[in-house]
Amino acid sequence: MTGYGKSVLQLPTKKISIELKSLNSKSLDLNARMPSMYRAKELAIRKLIAKNLVRGKVDFSLFVEITGEDTSSKINKTVVKEYIKQLKEVVDGDATELLKMAIRLPDAVTTERDDIDEEEWSLISKEINEAIANIVIYRKDEGAMLKQDFEDRIATLRRLLQEVITMDPDRIDGVRARLEKGIADIKEKVDENRFEQELVYYIEKFDITEEKVRLENHLDYFIKSLNSDDSNGKKLGFISQEIGREINTIGSKSNYAPMQKLVVQMKDELEKIKEQLLNVL
Repeated sequence: MTGYGKSVLQLPTKKISIELKSLNSKSLDLNARMPSMYRAKELAIRKLIAKNLVRGKVDFSLFVEITGEDTSSKINKTVVKEYIKQLKEVVDGDATELLKMAIRLPDAVTTERDDIDEEEWSLISKEINEAIANIVIYRKDEGAMLKQDFEDRIATLRRLLQEVITMDPDRIDGVRARLEKGIADIKEKVDENRFEQELVYYIEKFDITEEKVRLENHLDYFIKSLNSDDSNGKKLGFISQEIGREINTIGSKSNYAPMQKLVVQMKDELEKIKEQLLNVL
C-alpha cells in the first residue's frame, strides 16, 4: 500500500502541485490539505481517491504558488495604519520595524475567496488523476516484488513440509521404540493385545497426516489467491493464519527434535510472510 505520486500544473498566473503519499493501514485513512477556495471539491476528490486506492493512510496535498500578478490576498491598509498608531504609543520604533510588526497582527492581510473557475478545475482534475495513476504504478511495482517474495517463501515452506513428510516414518518408529523400551524397563509382563491397543492410541495421538494434507492445501490456496486479480490482502492474511495453525499443531504433536527444528524454520518463514502482508491491499 505504500506509494507516492505527484503532478504539476502550470497555469498563466499560478502553479499547482498535487502530491499523494500512501502508507500501510487496515482501512482508508485520508488526510486532505488544500487552499480554502478548493474545499468545495474536497468530497469529490475523496471519492476519487477512495475508488482508486481502496486502503492505506493517504496524504493528499494541493499546493498553489502564485506566479503572476493575480493574488487573492490584500493588505487591509486601515487596520495596518491603526496598528502602527497604537504601536507608536507603546514603543518609539522605526517605521519599517513597526510595519513589520503590524503586518503580522490579525486581520492585517485579508484573503478574498474567489469562486472556482470550472475550466481551471477541469485541468486540475486531470492532474489529480495523473497523480493517482502515478501512485498506482508505484504500488504495482512494489506489489510485483512482494509477489515474488511470497512465492519464494511459500516454496521454502513446501520444501520444509516435504522434509517433515520424509522423516515422519522415522518419528513414528521412534515413538514405538520408546514405548517398548519403557515397558521393558519396568520388567513387567504385558498383555500383547492390550499393548498393541495402547500403541495404536499413542501413535494416532501423535499422527500428523491430516495436518500435513491441510497444510499443503493451504499453501496451494495461498498461491492461487496470490495470482487472483482481486484485491486479496485480507484473504491472504486469513490463509496465513490457517497455515500457522497447522504448523503449530505439527510442532505440538511431533515430539521429535529434528521435526521440531523444521517447525521452527517454518514459523520463521510464516512470520516474514505475515509482516509483508501488511503491505498488500
